[in-house]
Amino acid sequence: MGPPGAGKGTQAKILCARLSIPQISTGDILREAVKNQTPMGIEAKRYMDAGDLVPDSVVIGIIKDRIREADCKNGFLLDGFPRTVEQADALDALLKNEGKSIDKAINLEVPDGELLKRLLGRAEIEGRADDNEATIKNRLDNYNKKTLPLLDFYAAQKKLSQVNGVGTLEEVTSLIQRELV
Repeated sequence: MGPPGAGKGTQAKILCARLSIPQISTGDILREAVKNQTPMGIEAKRYMDAGDLVPDSVVIGIIKDRIREADCKNGFLLDGFPRTVEQADALDALLKNEGKSIDKAINLEVPDGELLKRLLGRAEIEGRADDNEATIKNRLDNYNKKTLPLLDFYAAQKKLSQVNGVGTLEEVTSLIQRELV
C-alpha cells in the first residue's frame, strides 16, 4: 500500500519475482476479465463502458476467481486493492471462505513533497499533460482521506508494517523483505 508515486508497482514486481508469487493488480485483472469475456468481465465491462466505477462485489468476484488459480497456491501479492475499509472487510470474508488470510499489509511511507517530485517527474517523462501539480495534490489528498482508516484497519489486526519508501530501489526492497519474514 502507499500513495500515488510511492513505488508500489515497482516494488511489487521486484518482490513477486524474488518470491515466485503472482502480482495481482485489480486493474489488470479487470482488463483481462473483460478481454476474456468471463461472466464477471462481462458485468465489469458494462460499468467500465459507462465510465462508472466497478462495484466492489464485481471486483471481489474477479479476485476470487484469480486467487483460485494454481499460481496463487503458495501466496500472492495484491496491488491496488483494497482501497477502503469496506473492500478490506469483503476481502477478509472472501479469503476466509477460501481458507486464506492476509499475512501482511505493507505501507510505503513517502513524504508528500517527494511524492509530488516523483509524480511531476513521471508526468514529464511520460508526457502526461493532465498530471499537473494541482491534479497530483488532489490525488494525494484523496488518497490520504480514503487510506488512513485502512491503515488503522490492518494495524488493529497487527498486520500493518510501515516502511520508509525513500531510498534506492534495493534499499526499499530490503526494508520490505525484512518485514515479510
